[in-house]
Amino acid sequence: MKPARRIGSIVLVALLGATIYGVVRTGSQPISGSATAIGNSSEAAAGVDQTPLLTAQKLAQMPTSSAELPFAQEALRLGDQEMDLAFAAAVIEATEHPPALSAEAKEIQPRLQKAEDDLAAEQAEVAQLTAADGKASGSKKDALDDQLEQAKARLELNQDEVDDAKQDLIRAGGDPQGRIQAMVQEHEAASQASDTTKIAVSQPATGHGLINRFQQWSVLHGKQLQLWHAKQDATSTATALALKHDALERQIDARKEKSPAPVTSGNAAARAPAGGQATSLSRQQSAALVKITKHRAADRKSLSTLDKRIDNEKQLASVYGKWIDVVAAEQRSVLNFALRGVLVILAIALIGLFVDGWIEALLGRMSMDRRQVETLRTVTRVTLQIVAVLLILLVIFGPPSQLGTFLGLAGAGLTVALKDFIVSFFGWFVLMGKNGIRLGDWVEINGVTGEVVQLGMFHTVLLETGNWTDSGHPTGRRVTFTNSFAIEGHYFNFSTSGQWLWDELQIVLPAGHNPYPIVDAIQKKVQEATSESSKQAEQEWRSAAKSRDMTTLTAAPAINVKPVIGGTQISVRYITRANERSQLRAKLNHAAVDLLGQGISVSQSATNVALATSSPVEHVGNSTT
Repeated sequence: MKPARRIGSIVLVALLGATIYGVVRTGSQPISGSATAIGNSSEAAAGVDQTPLLTAQKLAQMPTSSAELPFAQEALRLGDQEMDLAFAAAVIEATEHPPALSAEAKEIQPRLQKAEDDLAAEQAEVAQLTAADGKASGSKKDALDDQLEQAKARLELNQDEVDDAKQDLIRAGGDPQGRIQAMVQEHEAASQASDTTKIAVSQPATGHGLINRFQQWSVLHGKQLQLWHAKQDATSTATALALKHDALERQIDARKEKSPAPVTSGNAAARAPAGGQATSLSRQQSAALVKITKHRAADRKSLSTLDKRIDNEKQLASVYGKWIDVVAAEQRSVLNFALRGVLVILAIALIGLFVDGWIEALLGRMSMDRRQVETLRTVTRVTLQIVAVLLILLVIFGPPSQLGTFLGLAGAGLTVALKDFIVSFFGWFVLMGKNGIRLGDWVEINGVTGEVVQLGMFHTVLLETGNWTDSGHPTGRRVTFTNSFAIEGHYFNFSTSGQWLWDELQIVLPAGHNPYPIVDAIQKKVQEATSESSKQAEQEWRSAAKSRDMTTLTAAPAINVKPVIGGTQISVRYITRANERSQLRAKLNHAAVDLLGQGISVSQSATNVALATSSPVEHVGNSTT
C-alpha cells in the first residue's frame, strides 16, 4: 500500500472511531420528571408585569413535540396564574397605597368636580323636563320638547367633559379607581388571550440528510436558548419577589410595634376612673381602629400573594428546566443521527480507499498490455469515485422528495450550461473504447503530433514530438485538447498494441560504384537487428485485424535501390517500436558507417551518407473520425 493511501486509511479509521464514540454518547437516554410548573415574566402594561404569560405563550406557539406538550401546557397554566396574582397584587397596592397627587392632578381635580356637578344638574333638569313633557300637550308640549332637546345636548357635552377630565386625571395618577378599572379591563383581555392560545404540536421530523439534521439541531438549539432565558427570568423574578416579601414583612412588624393596642370595651372599663362608668369609644377612635385593621389585613394579604407568586415562579423555573432537558434529549437524538451520517460517509471513503487499493493490486498481477491495464485502472478508479461521491451526496442532502422532477430540471440545466464539458466527458468514453487512444500512444490531433501522456475525463494531454520525419524527440511542449475532438472531429493513432512503426535508412553512393555489395551487407545487418521485432509485429497485426486476411502481410525489412542525381540511393525500410526507433536507427547508422569504412567497393571519402526519418505507413496505425 502506498504511503499516501496508508496515511489516509489511518486518518479515516481514527475519524471512524471518534464518530462511533459520538454515536454511543449521543444515544437515547431516559428523561425523568413530569409536568409540574411555575411561571412569571413578560411585558409591563398598566404597571402589571405580564412577562411570564407572554413568554409561555411564545414558547407554546413554537413547534412542540408530544414529549414537550405537558411542559408547554403547565407553563401556560402557571403563566396565567402568575398574571392573575400580579393583577391582584396591583389592585391591592392601588387601593391601599394610592400615589400622592401631582401638581397636574391637583389642577385637574377641581375641573373634574365642576364637570361632575354640571353633569348632575343637567341630569336633574333632563329628568324634570322629561316628566313635564309627558304631562303637557299642545303648544306647551312643543316648547318643552325644544327645551328637552337642548338639555340633552348640554348633558352629552357635560358627559364628554367629565370623561375627558377623568382620563386626564388617570394619566396624571390622581384617580386610583380609574387606574384599577383599567387594570381590570387589561386583566380580562390578557385572560381571554391566554384562553385562546393553542399549542402547536408537531410530529417528529422525518427529513434525512446531514443538512436537514443540522437545520433540526439549529431550531432545537434556538428553542433551548429561549427556554434558558425564560428559566433565568423566572428565577430572577422569584428572587426579587422574595426580597420584596422580606421588606414588607419587616415593615409590618415595625408598624405593629409602634401602633397602640386596639381599644375594646373591656380594657376601656379597666381604664375608667374609680367609681366612674366606662366611657364609650368615640366615633373617631372607632374609625381609626377600623382603618388600622384594614391596613393590616391588606398587608397580610399582600404577603400571602407574594408567597404564592414566589412559589409560582419557582415552579415555572422548574418546568422550564425540565422542558430544557426534553429539548436537549431531542438535540442529542438529532446529533446522533447526524453522527451516523458522518459514520456512513467515513465508511464509504474507507471502503472506497481499500477497494481502490485492492483493484490496483489485482490489475498489477494481470498479464495484460501496459496500456490496457492503465486504461482499465483509470476506468475503474473514475467509476469508483463517481459512485462514492453520489453516495456521499445522498447522505449529505438526503433522497430528493421528487426525484423525477429534480433529475429532469437538473439535467436540462446542466445540459445547457455544461455542454462543452458534457461532450468532453462522453468523448472520454469514446477514447476509452476499442478504437480510442491509450497512454503512450503516438497520435495526431488537429495537426499536432505527440505522445499521449495524460488521458483525463475532460482533457487529453500530448507531449509534442514534431514531425514524423525528424528525429522524433519531444519538443518540450505539452499540448492540451478537450476530449470533444473524439466526437466532433477526428484523430490519427499511429500506434498498435506494440506501437510498431516503419522507419527508413537512406544511403547515397557516388556514381561509378557498385551498390549491390553494400545492399547485401546492410540488408543482413537490418535483418539481424529487427528479426525478433518483425515476428512480434506480424503476430500482433494478425490478431488485431481479425476481420480481414493478413496472412500475406510481412514485417520483414525491404531494400529499394534507385538512381538519383550524383549517384545511387539505397533505402532500407524496417519495423521498430516507437519508443525504440531512435536507438535502433543510431545502431544501424553506425553499422552502415562501419561497412563503408571497411572499403567494400566504396571509398569512405567518396561516400555521402544521408540519414532521415520516415513517415509511418497507413497499415501500421489507424485514423478515427
